[in-house]
Amino acid sequence: MYMLRVLVADDHPMFRQGVLSVLESAEGIEVVGEAVSGEEAVRLALELRPNVVLMDIRMPGLNGIEATARIKSQYSDIQILVLTMFKDDASVITAMKAGARGYILKDADSKDIVDAIRSVASGKAIFSGDVASRMIEFATRPISRFDHFPDLTYREKEVLSLMAEGLSNSEISRALELSTKTVSNYVGYILNKLQVTSREQAISKAKGRS
Repeated sequence: MYMLRVLVADDHPMFRQGVLSVLESAEGIEVVGEAVSGEEAVRLALELRPNVVLMDIRMPGLNGIEATARIKSQYSDIQILVLTMFKDDASVITAMKAGARGYILKDADSKDIVDAIRSVASGKAIFSGDVASRMIEFATRPISRFDHFPDLTYREKEVLSLMAEGLSNSEISRALELSTKTVSNYVGYILNKLQVTSREQAISKAKGRS
């Protein structure tokens, strides 16, 4: 019988042991290793070549998103399933940009976790229900709604859209893979072009015209 090889990366011992217990009792799944940091997750993934890495986001040292990007840059066939308590837009977007195939929350039940692992292993994308609805809403919210600001470039419209979503400069930098200095520059350009003096005024003007 074909066994799905899974690496579990999470720095919380009790939660990690709970997940291991679930996976070890699941048919067709073999836990090949466990990591407690992003660095260890990368090392073990490259060494053990699992089918799926179950990846937490917040870990000591290298975080799960950076670890995901490093693993995917080496072995694109290793699928990453993020299992975390964070469901903010920036975390979801940056995880997917890094190469994660799925994103589920730690309050998911055992069956959902096992099903999600099998889904990403088969090449499907999987999200927890509330995360999925937010991603669909985000993805389908067109940048073109800011076409009434013709002086803004496409990238400036992207930044303004994320500002209107409530993301901070650091969150926007992660979502768009830009430096925080570059994002800060874009915000400055936006304020000048919209003829406002603050971020709040820009957001208010954007929402008033969207």
